[in-house]
Amino acid sequence: MSLYIKDTTGVDELTVAGTKEQPFKTPAFALYANHTNLTGEAAEPKLFVYKDEENDFVEITASALKKARKGAEGLKKKAIKAKEQAAKLEQQRLENATKNLAALNIKIEEDKSLPEAKKFKIGKSYAHVGERVKVSGWIHRLRSNKKVVFIVLRDGTGYLQCVLSGDLALAKQTLDLTLESTVTLYGTVINVPEGKTAPGNVELDVDYYEVVGLAPSGDEAFSNKITEEADPSILLDQRHLALRGETLSNVMKVRAALLRAIRRVYAEEGLLEVTPPCMVQTQVEGGSTLFKLDYYGEEAFLTQSSQLYLETCLPSLGDVFCVQESFRAEKSHTRRHLSEYTHIEAELAFLTFEELLEHIETLIVNAVKYVLEDPVAGPIVQQLNPGFVAPVAPFKRLEYKDAITWLQEHDIKNEEGNNFEFGDDIAEAAERKMTDTIGVPILLTKFPVEIKSFYMPKCKDDQRVTESVDVLMPTVGEITGGSMRINNVDELMAGFKREGIDPKPYYWFIDQRKYGTSPHGGYGLGTERILAWLCNRFTVRDCSLYPRFSGRCKP
Repeated sequence: MSLYIKDTTGVDELTVAGTKEQPFKTPAFALYANHTNLTGEAAEPKLFVYKDEENDFVEITASALKKARKGAEGLKKKAIKAKEQAAKLEQQRLENATKNLAALNIKIEEDKSLPEAKKFKIGKSYAHVGERVKVSGWIHRLRSNKKVVFIVLRDGTGYLQCVLSGDLALAKQTLDLTLESTVTLYGTVINVPEGKTAPGNVELDVDYYEVVGLAPSGDEAFSNKITEEADPSILLDQRHLALRGETLSNVMKVRAALLRAIRRVYAEEGLLEVTPPCMVQTQVEGGSTLFKLDYYGEEAFLTQSSQLYLETCLPSLGDVFCVQESFRAEKSHTRRHLSEYTHIEAELAFLTFEELLEHIETLIVNAVKYVLEDPVAGPIVQQLNPGFVAPVAPFKRLEYKDAITWLQEHDIKNEEGNNFEFGDDIAEAAERKMTDTIGVPILLTKFPVEIKSFYMPKCKDDQRVTESVDVLMPTVGEITGGSMRINNVDELMAGFKREGIDPKPYYWFIDQRKYGTSPHGGYGLGTERILAWLCNRFTVRDCSLYPRFSGRCKP
C-alpha cells in the first residue's frame, strides 16, 4: 500500500484518502492514519513525499521514515490520552449529575431546637467560643473537600473560617455557592484544632445558613474579573472590586488608624480641628497647578492647600488643624503624585522655627507609635513592611546648603546632568538617593527664597534662604513640607510682588498681619505618602481609596 504526502496542500485528517489527489500533510500522520485501530498493528505502507524539484512524488528517505515512525507513535499516545480524558469527563459528568440530583432533595432548614443565635460582626465573634452566633458577610475563599465545605467569610471587621458538613455540604444550594456571594451563617464558634491556624484562632461550625446574594459563576465569576497579576490600568478600572483584596483593604485599615492617631496627637497638643472650604479664589502653591472652575460666573479654583484659611483661625481658635482634600493639576505620573490627596495641615501661633520643627517631630513620632500600637493596624504594618523601624526624635537636621554640598561630594547630578549649585531645586530622584543613603529621617531646612512660596520669611542670619522645612523619609522621600509664615505686611506685599501675584483677592489674608500679627508657622502632610512609607507601597496610588491623577477620574 502506498500513501502520498504533500506539505503545501495536504491535510492531516483521518478522512483523507492519502492518494496523489488527496494527500496527507505530514508523514507521521500518514503512518498514524494507516493503523486500523489504536492498539493493533497494521502493515506499514510505502510513503511518497512530493518534491518541488522533481515535480513529482518520490519515496521517503530512511532518516525521514524513522522520524515519521517516532511522530506516529506520539500521535497514537496522544489519541489514547484524549480518549481516556473524554471517558473521565463523561464519568465526572455522570457523577455530578447524580450528585446534583441527590443535592436537589436536600433541604436546608434551621433546627429550631438549637439556642437562638446572637448576631455579631466577625471581629466580635472571636470572643464567643462555645456560643451559637449569626454572622453575615462575603465569601472570601471557598473550597470543597468531598463531604466538607470550607468558607472564609469577610465582613470588613475580620475573616472567619466556617465549616459546612453533612447535608449542608451536599445540598444543591451549597454546590452553587461562588466567591463574593453574600451569606448569613449560623453556628457555634469553636477553637481550631491544635496545630491548625485560622483568623482569631477560631472557626464556625455551621448548622444553618441563608444566601443573601449569589455572585455570578462562569465567565462573569469574580476570579475572572480581577487578578493580582492583571495590568494596573485594569485593576484601577475595577478598583471597586480590587478593594476587596486583602492588601488594599489592609492599607485602608492602616489609613483609618493613621488619621485617628493624627487626631489623637493633635488633641494631646491642644490643636482644634476646623473644616476650611475646598472652593477658593486664591492660590497657595503656584497658579500652574490650579484646577479652575466656573463659580456662578466667577473664576474659582479647587484648593491647593487650606493653609491661608487656617492662619485666619489663629486669633480666635488658637492652634488649629484640618484633614481636607487638596488638589494639584500636575500632569505628573510619578509614583508619589496624585491630583487629589488627603492633606493634613496645621497652623500654630507664637512659636519659633525650632519649636515648629520639634512639633513636627512630635506629631510624626507619636502618630506612628499609636498606629503600631493599634491592635488591627499594627500587625498589618508589620505584615506589609516587615522590619519597619519607628522613627525616633530628634531627626537629623540638614540645611539646604549642606545638602547641596553632600550631593556634590557624592557626585549626584541635577536633572540637567550638571553638578548641583546653590539655588537648584533638588528633584525627587536626587532627594531620594540622598535620603536613602543617609538612611534616617531628615529635616531638610532653609531653602532659597527663589524656590519657595511667597509667604515664607527670610532667615535673619542669611537673607538668601527661608525658614522652611521638608521632612524626608528613607524609601519614600518628602512626606511633609512646612515653614514659618511672614507676619509683616510689608514683607508679605514684597512676596506678592516677587511672585507676580495680585494682592487684592488676598485682602482677608493680609488683614491677619494688620489686626494683631504674631509669629506663626505651619505645615502639610500628605496622608498617602505617609501610608506608602508605613505600608511599604511602591506608589501612593495604592494608598488612596479611588486614586485621581492625570488621565484617571473613574470609577
